[in-house]
Parts: sequence; C-alpha cells; structure tokens
Amino acid sequence: MRQSRMNPHRPIVEACFKPASGMFREYCKSLYILKLIYNILNIIYQLFLLSTKTLISLINSVFPANGTTVAICVVYSKSAGSDRTGRCMAVPGGRRKGEFVMLSNAQEAGKKLRFGDALLQEGLISAEQLQQALELQKKSGKRLGAVVIEMHLVTEQETAQILSRQLKIPFIDLSNYLVDPIIARLLPEHLAKRHMLIPINKVGNRLTVAMFDPLNIIGIDDVSMMTGLVVKPVVATQSGIQKALQDAYGEGTITEKLIDDIEGMSRNAEGSPADIDLNQDLDENDAPIIRLCNLIISQAVQNQVSDIHIEPSEKELRIRYRQDGILQTAMVPPRKAAAAITSRIKIMASLNIAEKRLPQDGRIKIKVNQRNIDLRVSILPVIWGEKIVMRILDQSSLKVNLEDLGFEPVTLQRFKSGIQSPYGIVLVTGPTGSGKTTTLYSALSTLNTNERNIITAEDPVEYMLAGINQVQCRPEIGLDFPAALRSFLRQDPNIIMVGEIRDHETAEIAIKASMTGHLVLSTLHTNDAPGTIGRITNMGIEPFMVTTSVLVIQAQRLVRKICKECKYEIRPRAEQIAQFGITPEILRRLELPHLTEKNLLFYRGKGCDCCNKTGMKGRVGVYEVLTMTERLRDIILSGGSTDDIRRQAIDDGMLSLRESALRKALLGMTSIEEVIRVTMGEH
Repeated sequence: MRQSRMNPHRPIVEACFKPASGMFREYCKSLYILKLIYNILNIIYQLFLLSTKTLISLINSVFPANGTTVAICVVYSKSAGSDRTGRCMAVPGGRRKGEFVMLSNAQEAGKKLRFGDALLQEGLISAEQLQQALELQKKSGKRLGAVVIEMHLVTEQETAQILSRQLKIPFIDLSNYLVDPIIARLLPEHLAKRHMLIPINKVGNRLTVAMFDPLNIIGIDDVSMMTGLVVKPVVATQSGIQKALQDAYGEGTITEKLIDDIEGMSRNAEGSPADIDLNQDLDENDAPIIRLCNLIISQAVQNQVSDIHIEPSEKELRIRYRQDGILQTAMVPPRKAAAAITSRIKIMASLNIAEKRLPQDGRIKIKVNQRNIDLRVSILPVIWGEKIVMRILDQSSLKVNLEDLGFEPVTLQRFKSGIQSPYGIVLVTGPTGSGKTTTLYSALSTLNTNERNIITAEDPVEYMLAGINQVQCRPEIGLDFPAALRSFLRQDPNIIMVGEIRDHETAEIAIKASMTGHLVLSTLHTNDAPGTIGRITNMGIEPFMVTTSVLVIQAQRLVRKICKECKYEIRPRAEQIAQFGITPEILRRLELPHLTEKNLLFYRGKGCDCCNKTGMKGRVGVYEVLTMTERLRDIILSGGSTDDIRRQAIDDGMLSLRESALRKALLGMTSIEEVIRVTMGEH
C-alpha cells in the first residue's frame, strides 16, 4: 500500500527547459502553464513515490525529445541533477530546492571536460593510448574508466580522483577509513552490491554514501527511498567499496555462520560411532550446503581466482583458491561436509553422483554479479574421498588484443609475422596454466576476418569466439583431435587451430595440413621454445618435415605484477646485477639503452588492502619467440642438440624467457623475486 503523504526527505524535481531562441527564452520564463506542469510533476513524484527512472519515462512521454523540455533534474544538493536519460549532469547552483530553472547556452557551455580528455590533460595517458581505449570500449561496451584500468594505463585511485575533480565531489580512500557496520547496514546487502556503494556516515538527515559511480542517479534514488534520508555522494574506488562491503556485511561472517550451521547439523545427526556413515551425515540438498557451495564460487569470481580446489583429507576439508598463480587457503569447512559438497557440485555439473571410483569431468554455467561464468569441473577419486578442481572461465576477462598480453615489441613483431603467414605451423608452448589458450584465442581474434574460414578443435572449448567454427572433441565417441583434423581438411579451411598436439598421429596430420596450404596453430607442453624441436622429433616426425612446416615456436610463462597502489623502488646490489648478467650489451638487447648500472632500479610491493597484503596483483606474460631461419634448419637437419638450437636462436635475435622477465622487472612491472621464481633453471 502506497503512502498518502509527502516524504519531506525525498529530493525535489526540477523541470529544466531549453527554448529554441533568445526571444522565446524570455517569453517562456513567464509561461504559467509550464510552471503548472512542473508543480504537478512534483506532486506526482512526491505523492506516489515514483522512482526517478519512472518519472523520466513519464516526462519523455509528455514532452517529445525535440520539444521544449530537455532535462529533468532531481536535486539532492546544489550541484547534482539528472538529465532525461537518468544520468546526472551539473545544474546551476545557488538556488533553493524546487526553484524553476532555465538552462542558458552559457550554462550549457560550462559542461565538464570529458573523462578521456581529462586523462590526457593530467598526462596519465597519450592520445594513441586513448584512441586504443576508445576502440576497446566500443567493442566491450564497458565504461572508459573501467577500460583504461583493465589496460593498466591508470590505477583505480587515479581514475576516482579525476572523477572527483571533474564532478567536484569529494574523494575518499576507504582503505584508510573505518566504516561503521551499523551505518552500512542501513541498506540491504543486495542493493549496495547492485549499485556498488556503501553508506559511511550519517549526520542528522544527511547520509554520506561512498559510490564507485557518483553519477548513478538511480542508485542515489534507491538509497534515498530506502532510508528516507538526503544522500550526499562521495567518490571511492571499486576495490575499496568491495572490501568495505565484505567487512561491513561480513562475507567472512557469512562463511563462519554457514560452517557453524553445518557443524550443528553434523552434531544433531550424530549417534553412536557405529551408526555414523561418513558419506551420509549431511545431504547435498541441505540449505547450508547449497549456500556454502554458492559462496565458494561467488567469492572466487569476485576475487578473480583462476581455480578452486576442494580437497578432503583424513581430518579436515580444505578449500583453496589459485590467485595470480599461487594457491591460498580460503576456508576449512567441517570434514563431514565433504560428501555433501561433492554431491552438490556433481549435481550442478550434471555428473553421476553415485560414481565415486572413476574420474569425472563436467561443466557448470552460473551467473555471478550479472556476469555469465563457466566452470570447468574435474573430479578425481583420492584415498579420503574425491578431490574437486574447478577452472573459472570468465568471458568478460578474456584479453583478445595481442598488445595487451605483455609481448616485447620485437617479440610481438616476430609472433605476428608467423601468424600472418598463409601456411605453416605456429606452436605455443609452456606448462599448464601459463596462458597458452589466451594467447591462441588472441591470435585467432587478430586473424578473424570475413575473408577467412577458421576452424578449431578443442577439448574443452573454453571461450566462445564469434565468427569462428569451434568443435568440442569427444574421444569417448571417436571424435578426437586426429578425427577432427581429417574432417577439417574437407571443410575448405584457411586457418586450423588444434587444442594440443599430444601424439604422433595428431602431429603428422597437422604437419601435412600445413604443407598443403593451411595455417595451423597449436600448443605443446614443453619448457622452452628450443626444446620443442626435440619433443616433435621424439613423436616420430622426421626433422626435414619439422624444418619445412614450422614457422614460429613461442614459449611463455606468467609472472605476478607488482600492485600499483603500494609499489616502491629498491636499489639493486652488485651481486644481483652480476647474478642476472646485466651489462650494457644486455640492456641494448632489451631495448633499454637509457639504463645503466648506476641508475638501475628494482621494485617491490609493500602490501595493501588492494592486493590483499601480498604486494602483487594480476599477472602478465613473459615470452620467447623462436623464428625458423636457414641456420636453424641446418642445425636441426644435422641433428644438433637443444643447446645448439638455443644458441643459434639467440644469435638470430630471440629474447629468452629470463630476458623477457628481467625486462619487465627493470620496467617496474614485476619483482626480481618473481623473475627468479618463474624462470629458475632457464638459460
């Protein structure tokens, strides 16, 4: 039932008019009918508690877009309002709420600088980088601020501070601010997360709200309607708000409560020791089990985790997340919940819950925070139950521009020359989890044009790419890589991608396809690019076929990046410089001629809330690209060793994995400890 009286704390509607000419402007000021319409709208808005969005729709139906009314301003303070699309804009200050307003041409000319222009003006990005960001924004549909952060051109804090200066709305660093949970919980959790905001202070009838998007007038209106208070927005970073929400609404508390509920159910189910069946203490349909499984997945997605590990042991059940390549314990539920959690995951992945002796693979599709997420599920029987690993595949996080992956300029040029060839084989190598699939998908996106027929054979298909024919291999029915490749050759392809070359048959068909006018892209599990030649010949492929078909071999790893919010400089010691062989010649090879032994700097992260106190956030690739040359062909045909191939490749201009990682350390992207960890044993 709706309220029948006006809410004194609701914002006031202001109708803003833009007449066609100066003479008509003066005449409009005295039109009583316009002011009457404005007053009627105010009454409707206040009396029936319409949302701002509904009101704007009503106005658009009353006044055509090319008519007199051009904006509806819902005034919360002297400088915030809303235009007809429901977005905020600056409106003239120094007036009382409810005052009839005319927007003059001069006032319109005083509109704020566009965000991209503000970034340029601050010197944070170049015009070329802005153009790249705008193009990526058109493709992704995301906001420019989110795009430049993802491109690592600016930090979240820099973006928020620019927005603050543009809108003249205060900025607050929530990492240095203690949010009162009582104030935060004036709003329900789902509303705060939907609009990415959190109440942080209340004085009288004024509520200060930290917002990721202070121009979200719908969010402000929802907060005002929910609390009955006047909203004062301030700007904060998204990560800061997420951390404050987690603390205020107690994501950790939710986890603890669920675990307590599960333990309570276990205690209630206990009888004599002989009556207890470890696999039946808890049921997969119990509400706490369902909520816990959902929480495990949603927490992982929010924290940008790549893999979820659920591991039973004799006395405990451990859940770990792989974040930035490192496994970390996330929670330890009761041991007796293991069977129920496993059964629940099997149900979600459409697997056989009765089969506990054989490995099973499946897939879960789920929506988390309005994002469609795929989970690749692998279940393996172990002595204390079944171990589950879920790989998170987030389509929105896939980088499809090769320039965004971290290639050095020379290395990128060599790789691009390989994939632009009309025929031959391009191989991407590295251990599991080194980003090979992302590199292949980025290469395919670069090659994906209307003039090319691209077909892929994958097991499994991790991401769906528009305009590319992707085949899911099913070995259990005979559709394996060799069978798929044979069928592809009858499909008139220009480019073929094979998920992995695992055996002699697949390698032989791929090489023959490359020798008959097709470009073939695939992966191999090897430690480096020079070692790939030996791996292929060990599969039974003749060296002359390798030298004829292989164009480029690229090896890669992923190193963790230093958190930009807490990065600091350190002066390298003489022994460190000697350890890495940093000489003027090496610096020239790395295209860093401006550096000398005297001005060399390494970098580390102190650890902050933004990076969960680790000092590292995100990952970037390190690469070595071997291009087949005449000298390399001679060495391979003469039976040369891997070391001979490596030396010749370096003489031909190849940067090694160690050199690529070292270059990123000298540029401040990663730490010297990461270089040692990832490239240990490399030459």
